[in-house]
Amino acid sequence: MSTAKLTPTAYVILGMVAMRGPSTSYDLKRAIGHSVGYFWPFPHAQLYSEPKTLVKAGLLTVSTEPDGRRRQTYSITDEGTRELRVWLAEPTGEQMQVRDIAQMKLFFGELAQPENLLLLAKEQIVQHHDRIRTYTAMQDRFSGRDDVAHRMVPLRLGLALEHAALKFWEEFELERGS
Repeated sequence: MSTAKLTPTAYVILGMVAMRGPSTSYDLKRAIGHSVGYFWPFPHAQLYSEPKTLVKAGLLTVSTEPDGRRRQTYSITDEGTRELRVWLAEPTGEQMQVRDIAQMKLFFGELAQPENLLLLAKEQIVQHHDRIRTYTAMQDRFSGRDDVAHRMVPLRLGLALEHAALKFWEEFELERGS
């Protein structure tokens, strides 16, 4: 095994392969887009390069189709499972990261036209309503399924954050006078 520090993307890949079983980079892209990607976005090109690094580190194995598209399918090794479990057992002191363009624009709001800030609030209200509908539909679809119960916990946090953001933007819109 490599002693190099793994990136969060590496742990996303290890976790997904551990949960899903053997997966191609395209499989990972789809699975992440419907799960972790809602709260941990990253360039999808990493899903094609990072597994190769994990193979070199002995954390994944790869099998390649002998002909046709020659798809590469990755499987987690025992060492990869151990590494993932060590990482999961480590507490994190990192502060929650929020990369929100709307919040950044709000920070520089004193340089903006007041009507632009009001438009920003209206757009954010629509976006947060849409995300709440998406998350609620996911919650309704998967509630009561024991096989995904652990994955529903972060969804609850996502819903709480979306409701908090929606409340903020609705109040901001009222303050600014719609």
